[in-house]
Formats: sequence, structure tokens, C-alpha cells
Amino acid sequence: MKLPLITVNAFATQAFSGNPAAVTLLDAWLEDSLMQAIAAQNNIAETAFLLKSGPASYHIRWFTPAVEVPLCGHATLASAFALRECFGEKAESITFQSLSGPLSVTCKGETYTLDFPSQPPSAAPTPDWFINAFGANPIEFHQSAYSLAIFPSQEIVAALDPDFPLLAKTKGSNVIVSAPGNEHDFVSRFFAPADGIDEDPVTGSAHCILTPYWAKRLKKSKLTARQISPRGGELLCDLVGDRVRITGKALLYSEATIYV
Repeated sequence: MKLPLITVNAFATQAFSGNPAAVTLLDAWLEDSLMQAIAAQNNIAETAFLLKSGPASYHIRWFTPAVEVPLCGHATLASAFALRECFGEKAESITFQSLSGPLSVTCKGETYTLDFPSQPPSAAPTPDWFINAFGANPIEFHQSAYSLAIFPSQEIVAALDPDFPLLAKTKGSNVIVSAPGNEHDFVSRFFAPADGIDEDPVTGSAHCILTPYWAKRLKKSKLTARQISPRGGELLCDLVGDRVRITGKALLYSEATIYV
């Protein structure tokens, strides 16, 4: 069996930045074990598998090298980009049916806007695993789909050097760290060793949590953000009711055929 494999750098404005995602358009679903094996072989943060369900409508599933995940922003943006640039999709608005419900991506020029659910975090005590893994105590700690640790400055977030083996052994340790930005409303990093990703370059789904947090704290609904991983990425975030609109650009990295 031959399958197309498109690799896209999402939330990227230049080569070798943003978050790479692989995108495969299927004629029928593969066995879960085969999709997981393909994602492991790709060995990048996410592989998205798409199956057309109607006009400008697709089912989408996301796999890290280790597990299937219920929500992924950068691979959804990458999927919309790949559909339009490589698979002949003409619609400016594309709907994806996912484990997190219907999601949409709208294209305007070179920008793509995700319409995702808002996931406001709730304050919680800082767990021992975080202090042990990071050797640092945040000024706030919150829980949502991922944990969220808040620090006072961008410099502290940039300097964090977590114990990845310890995080990988700790259930529920996927965590965002964030602070006010020097040139952006906020900055962040995201760690998920338990899901096979030590540090994710740019995490769209994390901004479903970050956006309502910073919108409330800064008393503004439109926010500029940067994920300050080594690759880095730029995002514009807009809180609209119980939805978060996340806008970014993407760049094509490669087009390939895989044989399975």
C-alpha cells in the first residue's frame, strides 16, 4: 500500500521553525496499530490521518510517536494547509470531526485560523512531581486538559531544564509553563515526555488553556503569543465566548510516499 505523506511546519514564519506535523490523506481508516506505527516511524510531534467525509469536511485523528491524543492544534493547522496546497481542497473553511468534537480552520491569504474549544484552567496546589522535575516553584499552578505553571518572567521560563525521565514516569505530567512576554502578551513552553514528546515546539492545544488564563489576567481578548522552544513559533489568540481562535502561518517542508 502506498500513502502520501506531507510534512508541514505549523506556526512557522521561516524554514526550520514552528512545529512539524506529518499529514496523510486516507481512502479508508487503517488499523490503529498501523497508524501508531507510522507515527512512531515519522518520530515527530504529531502525525495526522485524514478521511474525507463530505464537502470541505474530514475526519481527523492525531498520533504522537507513542499515543493517540484527543486534540492537537498544530497538526490541524498543518492538515488544512496540506489539503489546500497538496490535495486540491479549494474551500477557505474546512471542518474536521475529531475526538474533541467539530473543529474548523479558516484560511485567509497565508494565515490559518483554528476554531477550538476554550479550556479555562482552575487553580490547584503545585504538585511534588513538578517541583522535583523542574527544581522550581511557580507563582501559580492550575489544572485543565494539561497542567499550567505560571512564572514571573520570560527569562525564568526560558531557563527551565526539566528532568525528562522523571516526567516520563509520572502519569498526568504533561505541563505548560508560561510567563508574561517581553515582546508578546505571554510566552510558553510545553513538555509531554509521558506522551513521547520531551518538548513540543509549538502547541496549539495548549493555547486553549493559555488564552482564557491570560485573557482574564490581562483583561483583553486578543493576545499575541510565542512558544519559546528552540524552534519557536508565533500565534495570535482570540477568546470568543467559549471558543479560542488561534491564528498562524505554515510552510511546506516535504512531500513523500510511504509504503506500508
